[in-house]
Amino acid sequence: MVANSPTEYKKHKADANRRRREVTAKGKEIGKIPEVVDPERRNRGRDSLLIFGLQYFPGRLYDTYSADHETACEVIDECTINGGLFALAMPRGSGKTTWAEIAAIRALVYGLRKYVVPIGATGKMAGKIMDSIKREFEDNDLLNEDFPEVCYPIRCLEREVRRCKGQTYQGESTHIEWGAELIVLPTIPGSAASGAIVEIASLEGAIRGLKKPGPDGQVYRPDLLILDDPQTSESANQLSQTIKRYNTIMSDCLGLAGPGKKIAAVMLCTVIRPG
Repeated sequence: MVANSPTEYKKHKADANRRRREVTAKGKEIGKIPEVVDPERRNRGRDSLLIFGLQYFPGRLYDTYSADHETACEVIDECTINGGLFALAMPRGSGKTTWAEIAAIRALVYGLRKYVVPIGATGKMAGKIMDSIKREFEDNDLLNEDFPEVCYPIRCLEREVRRCKGQTYQGESTHIEWGAELIVLPTIPGSAASGAIVEIASLEGAIRGLKKPGPDGQVYRPDLLILDDPQTSESANQLSQTIKRYNTIMSDCLGLAGPGKKIAAVMLCTVIRPG
């Protein structure tokens, strides 16, 4: 169209802007959420970390699962569902980190906890935990089948973080965030996982003051900590480092829920140096 007058030009510009907004909105709208493939399988995993893990992560647990993991999973279940503080020593190579990641995912997708913080001995170790959690949400087909309200919007990002901004469902923002240290699961009506948060931290970095304002105006603080192998070989062999990490856990980590509030925490560890 050729605009022959200022009025026609304004109309042409307004029409073009409208079409551009429609195309942009269509690109950000994720459309219909798929149906849950196996509701019974989904329900079985809610109250049992062991069942959840074996159902949705069979490839990762095949070589490490043993009867001892039943006890470990019961401890993590108690902490996740009912709260409390637990420390559990396990041998090296027993899959502690894998179970820590699975425990975080389960707490989030069922809405058992709102704000989960996996804590590693170092920033690098914590980063690996987050990378693994994100990869499961992106690529685990079994999770996608039974938790489409969580995984489908994540897959719609196609690993393009820029698409978080403006992603919509039924015309409303999903408020999804997909960062290297913090992710916020999509807000989907009826989803128990709406707005659930996972943020990593390390015992070598800043831990105090973790909090996240939600789209509802409420400020959320961590309600579940999962400490994975809090010591390194170097720190375990230095009394000063051992004391420092102990104090960090007892003060900074356990204080993350806020003044006067109790936090649920489980620590999966290996005894590197007795005593």
